[in-house]
Amino acid sequence: MRLVVPLQGVAQGRGGLLLGSVIPCALFCFLQLYFKRRRSPSDPPPPSTSTSNQPGMTRHSSLSNLLSRGPLRISSLATSIAKPDDSPYYMGLDKASEDPYSRIANPDGVIQLGLSENRLCFDLIEKWTSENLRDWVMGREGGDLSISGIATYQPYDGTMKLKMAMAGFMSRVIGRDVSYEPSQMVLTAGVTPAIETLCFCLADHGNAFLVPTPYYPRDMKWRTGVELIPVHCRSKDDFVLSISVLDQAFNQTRKRETKIRGILLSNPANPVGNLLSREMLEALLKFAEEKNIHIISDEIFAGSIYEEKEFVSIAEVVGSEDVDKNRVHIVYGLSKDLFLPGVRVGMIYSFNENVLAAARKLTRFSSVSAPTQRLLVSMLSDTRFIVEYIQTNKKRIQDMRDLFVAGLEELGIKCTDSRSSLYCWADMRNLIPTYGEKGELELWEKLLNVGKINLTPGSACHCIEPGWFRCCFTTLDKEDVHVVMERIRKVVGSRTSCG
Repeated sequence: MRLVVPLQGVAQGRGGLLLGSVIPCALFCFLQLYFKRRRSPSDPPPPSTSTSNQPGMTRHSSLSNLLSRGPLRISSLATSIAKPDDSPYYMGLDKASEDPYSRIANPDGVIQLGLSENRLCFDLIEKWTSENLRDWVMGREGGDLSISGIATYQPYDGTMKLKMAMAGFMSRVIGRDVSYEPSQMVLTAGVTPAIETLCFCLADHGNAFLVPTPYYPRDMKWRTGVELIPVHCRSKDDFVLSISVLDQAFNQTRKRETKIRGILLSNPANPVGNLLSREMLEALLKFAEEKNIHIISDEIFAGSIYEEKEFVSIAEVVGSEDVDKNRVHIVYGLSKDLFLPGVRVGMIYSFNENVLAAARKLTRFSSVSAPTQRLLVSMLSDTRFIVEYIQTNKKRIQDMRDLFVAGLEELGIKCTDSRSSLYCWADMRNLIPTYGEKGELELWEKLLNVGKINLTPGSACHCIEPGWFRCCFTTLDKEDVHVVMERIRKVVGSRTSCG
């Protein structure tokens, strides 16, 4: 206690500075002397840090050992994923994001036509959000402000409230009395995670899915190790899938001793925009039963159909036919039909209980945040808003498509006759300098670097015929369409007269 008192005096400003400094130093010296005398003579002396009497030892041996080990390694999977992506799809997106076009702020920037994003009804979403902020936070049923439904853990595969709201929204989008059972839904953070989750559930590493071309570039192989086998469709058939072509691809893949686990469909098709008929869906179900494989139907553009085109969901066909439902799985999301790509909400709808059980556990790695779910429950439950939005969205897409396609036709560029989705599939075969993928990419690079327009070349979508391009027109304002056409005219010049 006597050692402590002087130190307390210093702390309290009552003196003791000299004692408070001397006593700890004396105590330290005393303890050093005490332990030195108690050290056993047999104890070896501490190693010297000096190397003057050890000529054989290098001063930096430890550093040399570290350098000889080489760089710190990461996994082979991470190494392969981290490599720069040489796909023109991603290269174009990067270029446009680095120098984005703006009519006022950056009129010489890159115009983004490579991103499937619907900005035509952003004003409706913004208006609803500003008017319903209180309902979003507190819930449409009202009551006291509470964050218990936001701050606490929620089910990984989504709340039942949101599943019920999604079921109602999808039934309204599809129409014709198609109903969905919320208990058969698994919610994910986007449609890509939904498809990846199904790949984990349906296939093993090295297995394959057949995918009709052209198709949107998907990154399913990164983590699942699943192969996507292109089933080539051609322009002479309007890029419509046939069972004979599908069967040919199936047999060729089996000859390579690759197990095929299913067919991955896009309906409406991305990037062509055509629809699968009821007869084709029935034939696909029969084909899947014969080959004992699954069907994944991506129906994310189901609500973006205009001009009274009939969309038939595979859920409707399964409900009316005597088929094995366990092999049918549907994915859907809100990034296209409701222009909410930033909220990251996708859905798996399956009739297979084992798949649902596995998918619910896997959503631990791609769950939707609780605030997002509360927002969507409030929005999707607003029937008046949803009806108005769907009608307005379809009209605006059609108006923009008609304007954009008319501009291309003035340049001698024709598009496939599709009346769905957010893009057109443009035929620029007469504009490529040489017929082949090289010629297609030369035109793409010129449009990107000279014309400052980012399109998606067909080769990025596994199209077997060079010269086709996907143009996403719903990223534009009407005033920008003329700018796009003038930039294309500047690049291709007189070649457009050949069309």
